[in-house]
Amino acid sequence: MAHLVAGAGLGDQISIDSAGTADYHVGEQADPRSRKAALRRGVELSSCGRQLELADFERFDLILAMDHQNLADILSLAPDEDAAEKARLLREYDSESVAAGEMDVPDPYYGDGDGFENVLDILERACRGLLEEVSSGSRRD
Repeated sequence: MAHLVAGAGLGDQISIDSAGTADYHVGEQADPRSRKAALRRGVELSSCGRQLELADFERFDLILAMDHQNLADILSLAPDEDAAEKARLLREYDSESVAAGEMDVPDPYYGDGDGFENVLDILERACRGLLEEVSSGSRRD
């Protein structure tokens, strides 16, 4: 998403961060296979993992989850109903995913082959949809 936002010249208007709901990858970089697949697309994944924190509900207008389990985890952390309304599934912004009823981003960690490429395709479509919506000034309620 940061790559798309920068390419659209909106880096000074849109703040992006990434966090997990669990703490087991805190301080680590993304999986080397993910970084390699992203780099082939001209995207460098250099950040380190951190855990979602309560302040994120104040800091951000939208908190996106990769799958239903992470969405449930995010909702369980939300301090109130207004904060909970900020949580969405990322694939809600990909019309192809919505049409297919596939709302969870698959986890390629244990898979073989082009799983990371497939996930990046999914993420790029969803992030493009999100950027289009944010850029147009509309927002789902």
